[in-house]
Amino acid sequence: MVKLSAARYGKDNIRVYKVYRDKEAGTQEVVEMTVGVLLLGEIDTSYTEADNSVVVATDTMKNTVYVLAKQHPVSPPELFGSTVASHFVDTYKHIHSAQVKIIVHKWTRMTVDGKPHPHSFFRDGADTRNVEAVATEGKGVDVRSAIAGLLVLKSTGSAFHGFIRDEYATLPEVSDRILSTSVDCGWAWETFPNLKDVKDAVPKFDDAWNSARQITVETFAKDNSASVQNTMYKMCEQILSAVPMVKAVDYSLPNKHYFEIDMSWHKGLKNTGKDAEVYAPQSDPNGLIECTVSR
Repeated sequence: MVKLSAARYGKDNIRVYKVYRDKEAGTQEVVEMTVGVLLLGEIDTSYTEADNSVVVATDTMKNTVYVLAKQHPVSPPELFGSTVASHFVDTYKHIHSAQVKIIVHKWTRMTVDGKPHPHSFFRDGADTRNVEAVATEGKGVDVRSAIAGLLVLKSTGSAFHGFIRDEYATLPEVSDRILSTSVDCGWAWETFPNLKDVKDAVPKFDDAWNSARQITVETFAKDNSASVQNTMYKMCEQILSAVPMVKAVDYSLPNKHYFEIDMSWHKGLKNTGKDAEVYAPQSDPNGLIECTVSR
């Protein structure tokens, strides 16, 4: 005997671009997103009995995202994600939970002739603003906001020593090293009872994202880091202090290693320790440090 233990389905990689035109000011704003939708509910028979009568087609989900993007604000993404997720739960009585993931792709306004250009933009980095909104019948809306893929590096101000030394340890202890990582940072909001409460919190979403990014960058730069673990913990503490409606903060920081190159073989050329200037960037393997800090 077998049973269907879990099931969900949806539409992924829905590309959405929206332009806001301010005719009075003669300026435009643009937002580009990638949206994913997953539905859960009374859909088991579509798997076990070939019963498509319970299926909201994934093409319908795509069309719904486009229509809702036309009818509603897409910024902040926390609001749009909650709007889409709530729509599916409210519209289809057999759908009891909807998960919406949004990746906002960065477009930054150009400065031309010393002035912000009214309608031209460029991409000034690969980092994205991400959101996951889950609407659940009888519970409310859970929202997680995030910064993803923010590549940072500092050439000094980081150490790593005092770790366990045993028969397997070969890593030398260092009091000064290059520290680089690709920041993935997320923060989970207290559950919103309904979509209206999400709308009421709209001003807080941008403020929280800006605060989290600023705290991340400034702490990374200023902290005389004893370890990635300790530095990320300090970041979490500060974000929880800055945003009272957030219940937990998490970081995932992979080490981007830069190794010294011993050049002593070439006429005694010194390029290690305090003489190191040329390094070999490494792709893998790499350290991966993660944590979640809650109230």
